[in-house]
Formats: sequence, structure tokens, C-alpha cells
Amino acid sequence: MTAYIISGSEIRVAARRPGKPARGDLIITSAEDLVAARLGTKRLIAIWNALPGKKKMTKVVDRAGTIERLWAELQALPGNAAQTKSAKETPARETKQSAVIALLQRPEGATIDEIAATTGWQRHTVRGAIAGALKKRLGLLVAAAKEERGRVYRIGHNGSRA
Repeated sequence: MTAYIISGSEIRVAARRPGKPARGDLIITSAEDLVAARLGTKRLIAIWNALPGKKKMTKVVDRAGTIERLWAELQALPGNAAQTKSAKETPARETKQSAVIALLQRPEGATIDEIAATTGWQRHTVRGAIAGALKKRLGLLVAAAKEERGRVYRIGHNGSRA
């Protein structure tokens, strides 16, 4: 079950509902959760405006319609389990980002140099991709550990922050 974790103006997608959410986090797993949260209009507007690529909202005219649209937009966010299932049905093209994720998911993890060799990126680009695309945008938990072969990066246990 996909869970949407809303913290202030940040929306994260998790594969499952977190056990103990952080204080102030709103956890949404269904349209009913969104209705039951009894969000004020300011909060609804703030959540809508946190959605990537959406025209900013300034007021709520139809509360039920806004909640319906918000739920539909949450389900369209990258990382949604429903999207992942449909993506398995149609083969996706291999991207450098997916190659990096595959390297980090290995039990032995990967060093910056190994990722750079695989992708053809420079070292600073690899570090930027880990910090920006994987950690911030996708919400993956990327851990680093100093080992004999250098600093080794791995994607955390279940692959997400939640």
C-alpha cells in the first residue's frame, strides 16, 4: 500500500505506511484518509502548491472537488506502487539513474568511482545525483560507510525514508 507523507511543504511517497510518523507529518493512504484529515483550506492550498509542476492555487472554491483532484495528483507522483506495477508490464528503458540505483542496491554497494565508471559521469555529478535525485527527489535512504575500498554507498533496508 502506497503512503503519501506530507511534512510542511514536502510530499514523499513510501511503499508502505510508516510505523511511527514524525510529529506534524500527515500520512495519506487513501482518498478517505484525505477527507478524514479535515484539512483547512490553507493546508489544502499548501499541499496542492507543493505538488511539482502544478499551477499554484490561491483559493478553494469546491472543497470536495479539490480533495478529489489532490488525491488524483498524489497517485500520479513518481514512486507510486500502482505506477510501479504497471511499469513492470511494459519494459522500461534503462536509464543512468536506474543503473545507479541498481548499483546501490547490491549487497556490496558501490563507490563513487564505480558509479562514475558505469555511467560515464564525473565524480561531482555522481555525488549530486545521490544527494539531489535519489535522496531529495525520490526520498531514498542512501547510507555511506567507510570501508577498505573507500566510501561505499548503499540504499537502505527497504529503499525509502519511511
